[in-house]
Amino acid sequence: MSEKQHTLKGSAVIKGVGLHTGEPVTLTLRPAAVGHGYKFQRTDLDGEPIIDADADLVVSTARGTTLGKGNVMVNTTEHVLSALYALGVDNCLLQLSGPEVPIMDGSAKPFVNAIESVGLEEQDAPRNWFVLKEPIWFETQEKGTEMLGVPAPGGEFRLTVMVDYNSPVLGTQHASMYRAEEFRDEIAPCRTFVFLRELEQLAKAGLIKGGDLDNAIVMEDREGTTQEQLKELANLLGKEYREVEIRRNGVLNTTDLKFFNEPARHKLLDIVGDLALVGRPIKGHILAARPGHFGNTSFAKRIKERIREEEKNPVAHVDLNAKPLYDIQAIEKMLPHRYPFLLVDKIMSMDENSIIGVKNVTMNEPQFTGHFPGNPVMPGVLQVEAMAQVGGIFALSKVPDPEHYTTYFLKTDGIRYRRKVIPGDTIVFRLELLTPIRRGIVHMKGIGYVGGQPAVEAEMMAQIARDKVEEKQPEKAAAR
Repeated sequence: MSEKQHTLKGSAVIKGVGLHTGEPVTLTLRPAAVGHGYKFQRTDLDGEPIIDADADLVVSTARGTTLGKGNVMVNTTEHVLSALYALGVDNCLLQLSGPEVPIMDGSAKPFVNAIESVGLEEQDAPRNWFVLKEPIWFETQEKGTEMLGVPAPGGEFRLTVMVDYNSPVLGTQHASMYRAEEFRDEIAPCRTFVFLRELEQLAKAGLIKGGDLDNAIVMEDREGTTQEQLKELANLLGKEYREVEIRRNGVLNTTDLKFFNEPARHKLLDIVGDLALVGRPIKGHILAARPGHFGNTSFAKRIKERIREEEKNPVAHVDLNAKPLYDIQAIEKMLPHRYPFLLVDKIMSMDENSIIGVKNVTMNEPQFTGHFPGNPVMPGVLQVEAMAQVGGIFALSKVPDPEHYTTYFLKTDGIRYRRKVIPGDTIVFRLELLTPIRRGIVHMKGIGYVGGQPAVEAEMMAQIARDKVEEKQPEKAAAR
């Protein structure tokens, strides 16, 4: 998937009915600015209130995911969010003329088609990935749901799902998605499914007025269901009755399965939509057993908790004993600095937008001779210089011959010193790109941590410039 944020090139309009109300509803997907994320807007209510697509705002997971803020609700959000997320749309305003996203055919395909009809527009900002670095676990004993998130080998977004309903017709099914690009054709067309007994209960409760035997896979795992009972169900749903046959696989003959494991694939679709409520695209492999909306959204909240923890201490996961990405020999091949001004010992990791480097502070460094006798403290200016050298390595890693470039400071802003740094400390620097690199200009924000606590922070702008290389003059024959 792209490393840049995207929105829609234009507005897409989808019309249908709400699953539970049965009322007509119009959904309009509109372009949105960088950093906007997904937001729902109820255009049918006074003031046209907006609800963020946020796991912390989930108020119900019965037969779908419902978001709520005050008295304002939006129901059945998962299918349209799965389409936006999987197609790489980062920013979108979803305007609704009613309380429910239209159910359409029970899949995400109509939303995929609408998004593709207007196309995507790249935005001038990097995607704000959340990268799973350590396992995250969630389970519910009563529902039997187990969900595990682990780092993905290639840093992509992967999903593996197992559903087991202890049912003779459904049994155990598996589905997987190893690339988001598979969603369009392999996952999006898969429709929601329901057991006939559940359909009866929902209909008697006055729900699913927009439900139909044509917009869901209906399964029957009981014996002895009569046509009279099916006729009564059709009346409850307010639909015209037609004779229905229950096939050997338990599926009513109102529809054909698009895949043998369509129910499991739809469960995977739901997970994608519910994880969109994290608010950031994810790089990691999610494994789910017997998932449902409650488990999905609870897992999304667990991921948000991890994000908050990492924002407080984004280097907590760094194993200083692990093999570095660049050791000191590799660093010397990239940076022109040498003793006593080479202030980076190793680079632990780097991606498209960030870098983590390490500086070990020792008493052998010359600045401690005079700063201060009997009370050695690392000068703040050297802390910022060390941070800048980490940023310089990030910038120089983007050119094919870094040994021929030098990095020059242009400006620094927002410098803060949070604690004293003394010999024996290890500073772990994490720097993040604020704007894309253009014409050699690098704009980054960095924080240096000691013992997991911020010690220094700064916003820096620098330029990488190619060194002038003197052309060799042909030697005169007489000199040979």
